[in-house]
Amino acid sequence: MSASLERGGARWSYAAAAGRSPVRRFEGRRALVTGAAQGIGRAVADALAREGADVVRVDVQGDAERCDVTDEAQVEALFRRVGRLDLAVNAAGVEGAIAKLPEAPVDDFDRVLDVNLRGVFLCLRGELAAGARSIVNVASVAGLTGWRGAAAYSASKHGVVGLTRTAALEVARTGARVNAVCPGVTRTAMYERMLARNPALAERTVAANPARRVAEVEEVAAPVLWLLSDEASFVNGVALPVDGGLTAQ
Repeated sequence: MSASLERGGARWSYAAAAGRSPVRRFEGRRALVTGAAQGIGRAVADALAREGADVVRVDVQGDAERCDVTDEAQVEALFRRVGRLDLAVNAAGVEGAIAKLPEAPVDDFDRVLDVNLRGVFLCLRGELAAGARSIVNVASVAGLTGWRGAAAYSASKHGVVGLTRTAALEVARTGARVNAVCPGVTRTAMYERMLARNPALAERTVAANPARRVAEVEEVAAPVLWLLSDEASFVNGVALPVDGGLTAQ
């Protein structure tokens, strides 16, 4: 089974983009994915399962293993249940309120930092202790640039990039790797919620991107799987933009 999408008259195939072959890349490996009930996390978890991984899906909703990644006790209990890991992807996240700094709610700032940054910190500790050899954190282009009206979100994603680089340096001599992807705007439930609050955002988002469109979740999942795989064995500590050229401007 492979996801495919129409791209300007050509057919974009997940299987081709992910470099799939008859020998599945993650056969016999155990992976944990947070935020796996929807969006990028779900796409990554599905893709890992297709490529042979035994996937532990973690979320606060759906039929995933239940865990609030902001709660230290819950995270510690999760990793006691899960045991050994080979791979991990930290994709749990929230968008927060859209407001300029003088009007930005403090409680919203705290909530976004809790989920997007504290959650990655707590899960990284558990994943490394569980023996994970390749970890990918889902950051954002908002972690590479400023993002008007999204101070909390941008700050949290900058923090994820910093955590990624620090963890990568700490584990480099062990052969383990920690990387991040930084997606541009992607068609997820989070994006749809933002459009519901501000329908004009769709046109502005497309106009701002050199590709003149937003990403599909499969287009983010494919580079995540590459970073997890042995094909990226000498790639460590990167924050890889997956943004249609947005940060190249």
